[in-house]
Amino acid sequence: MEIVSLKRIKLLSPRLANQIAAGEVVERPSSVIKELLENSLDAGATRLDIDLEDGGIKLMRVRDNGGGIEREDLPLALSRHATSKIYELDDLEAVATLGFRGEALASISSVARLTLLSSTNEESAGWQVVAEGRDMAAEVSPAPHPRGTTVEVRDLFFNTPARRKFLRTEKTEYTHLEDVIKRLALSRFDVAFNVRHNGRAIYAWRAGNTQLEQERRVAQVCGPAFMENALFIDIERGALRLWGWVALPAFSRSQADLQHFYVNGRAIRDKIVSHAVRQAFQDVLHHGRHPAFVLYLEVDPASVDVNVHPTKHEVRFRDNRSVHDFIYSSLHHALAKVRPEDSLQRGRSDDENILSSTVVLQGLAAGEFGGQENLSLRTSPANSATMGSHSYSLNNQYQNNYPRASGGVSEQLKTYGELMQSSASMPASSLPNSGDENIPPLGYAIAQLKGIYILAENAQGLILVDMHAAHERITYERMKEAFANGGVQTQPLLVPESIAVSQKEADCAEHHQETFKNLGFELQRAGPESILIRQVPVILNRGKVDQLVRDVLADLIEHGSSERIQHHINEILSTMACHGSVRANRKLTIPEMNALLRDMEATERGGQCNHGRPTWLLQSLDELDKMFMRGQ
Repeated sequence: MEIVSLKRIKLLSPRLANQIAAGEVVERPSSVIKELLENSLDAGATRLDIDLEDGGIKLMRVRDNGGGIEREDLPLALSRHATSKIYELDDLEAVATLGFRGEALASISSVARLTLLSSTNEESAGWQVVAEGRDMAAEVSPAPHPRGTTVEVRDLFFNTPARRKFLRTEKTEYTHLEDVIKRLALSRFDVAFNVRHNGRAIYAWRAGNTQLEQERRVAQVCGPAFMENALFIDIERGALRLWGWVALPAFSRSQADLQHFYVNGRAIRDKIVSHAVRQAFQDVLHHGRHPAFVLYLEVDPASVDVNVHPTKHEVRFRDNRSVHDFIYSSLHHALAKVRPEDSLQRGRSDDENILSSTVVLQGLAAGEFGGQENLSLRTSPANSATMGSHSYSLNNQYQNNYPRASGGVSEQLKTYGELMQSSASMPASSLPNSGDENIPPLGYAIAQLKGIYILAENAQGLILVDMHAAHERITYERMKEAFANGGVQTQPLLVPESIAVSQKEADCAEHHQETFKNLGFELQRAGPESILIRQVPVILNRGKVDQLVRDVLADLIEHGSSERIQHHINEILSTMACHGSVRANRKLTIPEMNALLRDMEATERGGQCNHGRPTWLLQSLDELDKMFMRGQ
């Protein structure tokens, strides 16, 4: 093995230092465009004109109408660690701008030909500075330019061929550029974006501040199908506010490619946020599917550290647990509030109807967070209030036959199997005519298909219901409610189970004893690296509780909270609900089918079964007419 002799320590040349820094800042053209656009936004721009050539490899030009740069400051703009955004340590602890380190333009100019033009007044007088990848004194010269700044970057990596060869095809690099532009366009609705590639106009997104204008921008960036299936939420708790759009579970994706999350306007990827969103959707998404959302979290800048990663894609929250719980609770309860009538409003993709077709969930200090509940849904006139006199619901029978706070879940389940049979005595003649004005969202049953599907007629057309999936969700939600109201029934272990853990896990278990107790577990520290399980929930007494406790401890250490125990309990209740629901080939009468429809309309998360599959679908009259070419 060859011994490498140590060399003397020397200062790096400014050029080499800049090129090393460029390795962090400039990965590909999309990295450059991100820095340029963020600088423009920080300068107060309300209009951005972006010109690209060859996927950005040949040219990237960004022109803005921001405040501009003073003539004396132009050479400094190309120097490392020169910035107008922070001056002292206190500024760094509460960063409110997208950029702040001051190394971007210096790094870019070290690996490309950069021209910077700027003006701070409305006249045509302006100034220009040029850098071409070498260590040189920047020279300022006059150049006509309106108020604002233009940065032109040509021939990326022209002087570093080893890095240039890692660039991909023009199409691939342009796709990355497009993703960055779209993310920033979603972060600033008040800014107009105009994008050209190889001389061809690609996007022209107008600025807007109203909700209708914002939703038009979201539809343009994420596609109209997302907005047609979007749920708008706006919830505050103390200094936290979460607002934006979440697609209903039926609009899930095979990849996590339509997930945009912003913290104080900055696009981020964060484990705490991802975990909270995943937890909120776990009861309604099919296995392997991913939710779609455009969400904005507003927090006190001093409570979040954005200076934890060179690309500034990651953040660190001062109180991870409260942020996690707030995001989870907001989304979990928002999804639970959706009813069939909300989904039936969708399908209108024209701009004028974007707002009216979007469900709105708003709440200030919502009841789930310890305050007064103030959640409202913008729904169609055919809401649940119109169902009262026509509701052949099983709800009353639940109250009589499915005790909420007494008896075990298994005993309660026995009585549930009789519910559907009892509704058969309802006379079919008492059903309202489908021509009535106040038709319930899922309409009225007209037939059963192959003992599997219920066919119903509503105001829009034909409703198809998977009766087992629908009944499974209804049963599951009622069992969860009964379990929650009845409290967690516990069972002491005859012989306490000892498990070996790390000292960190043992400390965590000791610190969160009350959390475990509320979920039916009693843990006791037996030594520096061991704990005893003395009591478990009755419903989990046959499970591998030692592994469950370890998993919960891992969650508590990493995220500050855990839903694993509740998730395991829900899994058992889900299995019991599946076995207790009506099976395929079970013949139902018209009153029985209508009873099921009415309960679906009143049940939380009624649009999906326990496994995330849809429980009902709409075939509108327009769609049926197209299928049969009526009017053509």
